Amino acid sequence: MEHYFYSQIDVTLSAAKRPNSPVVPSGNGELHYLMREMLSCQMRQNELLEELVDQVSSGQRRRMAELAVWKNANPQLSRFCKTAADRLGKVQTEFLHSITVEIHDNFEEMADGEYALQEFVDRFGPRFMHLTGLLQILTQLGNAPEVPHSPPVAPFVR
Repeated sequence: MEHYFYSQIDVTLSAAKRPNSPVVPSGNGELHYLMREMLSCQMRQNELLEELVDQVSSGQRRRMAELAVWKNANPQLSRFCKTAADRLGKVQTEFLHSITVEIHDNFEEMADGEYALQEFVDRFGPRFMHLTGLLQILTQLGNAPEVPHSPPVAPFVR
């Protein structure tokens, strides 16, 4: 035995005239009314999006202000961080090169065997993540604006 369920939706103009529904004029007035309603909804959507962007970016602005204060308090260290980030970027490039060579040379083994893929990830993954994190921090700290009237600093040497 099959059961069929039917529903009917009333899309006529009289459906819009029910209690709790706004009165919708007919003809061109109806189109004008609907366009105004759409415009009103879009304007509200824009307001909500602006509020959302403000909330999301407020944390970012606060973090950038804190970073600027740190950079102004530590101009020499900021320059050292920039130099270190530049050099570490070159190390990262070489590391990426070795990773891509490894993938090229062992693609079939990694694609066919779980062990080879897991060994690759274990060998390169943590080091790459740590290197990338360090590089991001050094880059942020090293992008300090030039502080006027500061003497030139010799490069960091061990």
